[in-house]
Amino acid sequence: MPGPDLPPATQPMTVQALLARRPMGAHNSELTDGILYFTGTFDERDKTCAERTYPGRRALINSAHNLEVHPAGEGEPISVLDRHH
Repeated sequence: MPGPDLPPATQPMTVQALLARRPMGAHNSELTDGILYFTGTFDERDKTCAERTYPGRRALINSAHNLEVHPAGEGEPISVLDRHH
């Protein structure tokens, strides 16, 4: 999500970061084919945060800038947008 980075682990959370970063910054969330799908405008910082939040799962930012968290597996996950088109 556009906005400030998360503070370091040694610092308290800020209101600005809390409201801007995933998952609180998500407009909507869904479970599609076993994939967590967060609607919003995400970037690599959110992908990294999601992979730390869901150990062993694979996250990606799709072409619509939404965040997807896929089950564990081999290789890069394929976006649900690409699967259904």
